Amino acid sequence: MREGSCNFLRVENISVKAGDFSLKNISLSIERGTYFVLLGPTGTGKTLLLETIAGIKRPERGRIYLKGVDITRMEPEKRGIGFLYQDCLLFPHMTVYENIAFGLKSRRCAEVLIRKRVEEVASLLGICHLLQRDPRGLSGGEEQRVALARALAPEPELILLDEPLSALDPETKKVLKGELRDLHEKLKNTVIHVTHDFEEALNLAERIGVIFNGRIVQEGDPLEVFRKPVCEEVARFTGIENIFYGTVRREKENDLHFNALFEADDLRIKCISEREGRSAATIRPEEIIISREPLISSARNTFKGTVFEINRMGFLCRIKVACPQIFVVVTTHQSVTEMDIRQGEEVYISFKATAVHIF
Repeated sequence: MREGSCNFLRVENISVKAGDFSLKNISLSIERGTYFVLLGPTGTGKTLLLETIAGIKRPERGRIYLKGVDITRMEPEKRGIGFLYQDCLLFPHMTVYENIAFGLKSRRCAEVLIRKRVEEVASLLGICHLLQRDPRGLSGGEEQRVALARALAPEPELILLDEPLSALDPETKKVLKGELRDLHEKLKNTVIHVTHDFEEALNLAERIGVIFNGRIVQEGDPLEVFRKPVCEEVARFTGIENIFYGTVRREKENDLHFNALFEADDLRIKCISEREGRSAATIRPEEIIISREPLISSARNTFKGTVFEINRMGFLCRIKVACPQIFVVVTTHQSVTEMDIRQGEEVYISFKATAVHIF
């Protein structure tokens, strides 16, 4: 934990209604300098939560604290928060320079200070050559850089990014992801970044919150969230297709782990779990090894099965194997070619007990 960073932003039991939709008892605690990603499907309240933190929406219940100060009823312009919407919303009648300077001019800063700050953020984002341009002629990536510069220019305490990469082509998105990561490393600012793209979340986040139907259902380290979902909704949303329901029976306990057996009909999976009784077991498809012959390895789970579907996804292949329970395996296209794996043929799948998550 960074020194003095605890509870930089604290959201306590926020409830807010927008039409027929509402956020319900949302609580968050974000440390200073954290890149926090709020992940969830479309229509689950991500933007509404950002607008509530920014002061655009007022909560019916709950409190919001920034650096220990209650900002729940504070006017948006007094909160020291920068907001970048999915649609950049640049002012078409202003130059790029004037767009970036807008927040500083609203604060009646001296012109010499405005010019200095605009040039600083423009240099940081590599857009100095655009300062005299009309924003209507910019590319999507250029628009996003200008909008981000406008949000950063007043040196806000907190930056809110509402799906900033969703409207961009894949190559531009890749470049801007790297730039956002580098920018955060340089500025050490506190960011809440909203997205529905779990790969984007993995690339950028230091912490992740997963939101469904107006409620935050899981929060934690990115790898923890993606490897150890707390429910089926989170598992499926983060790309886990191997979800089985059955019973966990603990076999023996050693110094470090609880050795257990998960049973679902004719499926027996060795796992590590403190739970017992009715449970769900998940295995990420990337953690399953597929082979033509049984592997000699530390993997405690090996099953023989039949390939009944192969889907090619660029450099990767998604393979369904009946063992007889259906397992989904993701591996490289090259591996499939080298092993000459084909539909209807017998294969072996293997995975470690530690790859099995029980909830």
